[in-house]
Amino acid sequence: MLAIHKVIICSLVAMAMIISLLLALTVSPLLRAYSLYLKVTLMLMDLIVENLAAIDDKLSQRHIDLDPGGYFIIYLDRDAGLIYTKHFTNVIDDRGLAVDPETGKVIPARQKVERTHTTVFSARTAKELCVKIFEETQPPPVTQLDHAAYLGREFVRAEVALVTGQEYVQD
Repeated sequence: MLAIHKVIICSLVAMAMIISLLLALTVSPLLRAYSLYLKVTLMLMDLIVENLAAIDDKLSQRHIDLDPGGYFIIYLDRDAGLIYTKHFTNVIDDRGLAVDPETGKVIPARQKVERTHTTVFSARTAKELCVKIFEETQPPPVTQLDHAAYLGREFVRAEVALVTGQEYVQD
């Protein structure tokens, strides 16, 4: 009886070794092929992201007409988990420059300016922020479609930065 058990155990061990060898021979090439596939996919994704970033950078340099309805400064409150945007009014002069309606002075685009905002909007998502600004506020403080599209893109970027912990800098 003991001899039969030994034969059975030896047979089972031999079968396990054969199965392991077969798995190693078939799985290993599959794993290598899958690994190569992942590497190629990641390389292609990197190229796509680089191309998209180049397109975005180029479009960010184009001329845009300023919205007479005003402008927005977007920022995050990570502790509260909120996207904020402050709306500031302006007037567009004959040269197409934004002017402070109270002082008549040109509002510089690349300098910090001390101005009082007219409204502050906050939301947990880009969509919620858009609903507050474009649907719940009447009349909406945005008067140009390209400005509304820009704000939608920026709110999505801000939301992604909030969720992922990345830095957000308004374009």
